[in-house]
Amino acid sequence: MKTIKILGLAAVAILAAAVAFIYSGFYPMGADVPHNTLTYWALDTLRERSVARAARDIEVPPLDDPALLLAGGPDYNDMCAGCHLKPGKTESDFSVGLYPEPPNLASTGHAHGDAEAEARRSFWIIRHGIKASGMPAWGLTHDDERIWAMVAFLQRLPELTPEQYQILTAREAGDANQH
Repeated sequence: MKTIKILGLAAVAILAAAVAFIYSGFYPMGADVPHNTLTYWALDTLRERSVARAARDIEVPPLDDPALLLAGGPDYNDMCAGCHLKPGKTESDFSVGLYPEPPNLASTGHAHGDAEAEARRSFWIIRHGIKASGMPAWGLTHDDERIWAMVAFLQRLPELTPEQYQILTAREAGDANQH
């Protein structure tokens, strides 16, 4: 009984210390000050495990249709390239100012496993966004077909030259306000 009482008091003390820390305002929240190693690990692990769990049952349609590549390119250029960059670019004013820094999908890709798992992951992230990261939930304004087109484009993006990228991301004259 005495051990349970000591553990209970310790838990209350830890909780009180955590609440005091949160209300102290001591933790730096500026995007120009990186998280400490433990905080970054916890947030990164939570994000990756949460996305993997949420995306695991998503059915991936065939993504090899060239029409999907052509449909996804202009949306990527309009909505994503400012943060995730274009072929031949290593940073933008926007990407440098974000923390955590968004991945450069144009140069490194975004591989986290097999192609189908990566497609599910990309779809889920584009559709639902990531809290407190600057990644918006495009599913609020874009249907699944349009999001899958962006996923198809993402699969090919790291292979594209700057010239190919420019061709694949050009919008038709009447499509200027499609994003």
